[in-house]
Amino acid sequence: MSWSPEVKTYGGDNWAGNTLRFATEVEAQHYVADLAYRWTSVRATRVIEVDDPVNHRWTADGAKRIEEVN
Repeated sequence: MSWSPEVKTYGGDNWAGNTLRFATEVEAQHYVADLAYRWTSVRATRVIEVDDPVNHRWTADGAKRIEEVN
């Protein structure tokens, strides 16, 4: 289990995500908040629990692949 960040933009009604998966809901929320800050067309954000393996971690420097954190 992992957490997937998703956004909705002003150009559409569908939720869109990427392949980043976080171990905790809080990490995914930090990532999606950072993403929304950098993009100008985000109108909504959410994080959902998924069955994918964790592959990223949120750090003081942003999202890092698990291999980069060690």
